[in-house]
Amino acid sequence: MIERQSQGIKYFAVLIGLLRDREAFLEEIREGTRLPSKIISLLVCSSIFIAIYGGIIGAYHSWMQALSSAVKLPSLYLITLLICLPTLYFSNIIFGSRRNFPQHFALVLTAVSITSVLLFSFAPITLFFLITTNNYQFLILLNVVIFALTGFFGISSLYQATSLVLEQDNQGSNTRKKILQFWLLLYAFVGSQLGWTLRPFFGTPDSAFQLFREREGNFYLSIIQAIGYLLGFR
Repeated sequence: MIERQSQGIKYFAVLIGLLRDREAFLEEIREGTRLPSKIISLLVCSSIFIAIYGGIIGAYHSWMQALSSAVKLPSLYLITLLICLPTLYFSNIIFGSRRNFPQHFALVLTAVSITSVLLFSFAPITLFFLITTNNYQFLILLNVVIFALTGFFGISSLYQATSLVLEQDNQGSNTRKKILQFWLLLYAFVGSQLGWTLRPFFGTPDSAFQLFREREGNFYLSIIQAIGYLLGFR
């Protein structure tokens, strides 16, 4: 039991190291220092924080939805990363990067971890509105804003971090920066569509629990419909 607690503390110590001194953390990634430890720690910590947020939004419907969302939301971030990461890695390799796959993986995980911490920090606000309002469309839009905001900061941190690493590889660095910009758009697009595929995370009020819904429409049409509902357009 004590060993498990000690291991948990080590995991969070790695995350705190990233948050407190990002430049030194990124330098260690560039040098390949303790990469397995960093990858495992960031995976564990980010999954826990995102799972907590998923459990909170799922509790709007039922305990079963809370449990489902606590599993599906971290899966959403991890699966999106696994789908998109090979594109970033091989594109960089083709244009002269000397960084290996674990370094790319650790680098992208820093962005996911920052996003997870921000989501966790928004959890009390989301919980407050879940308790004080029954407006389903408002809650959906509130969380779209929260996910977009935290995702933006996570992607921005990744762009800055990768640019920092790219400065060490002069050959093809300008091309790789353009590739990174395109990849960030691809990552956001894949993530939003995968989130739509894995829904529901909230669960529609007065409906039976569903693990997954039928694949119909798309994420962007759903947001337009939710905005129209709030504005009185039915």
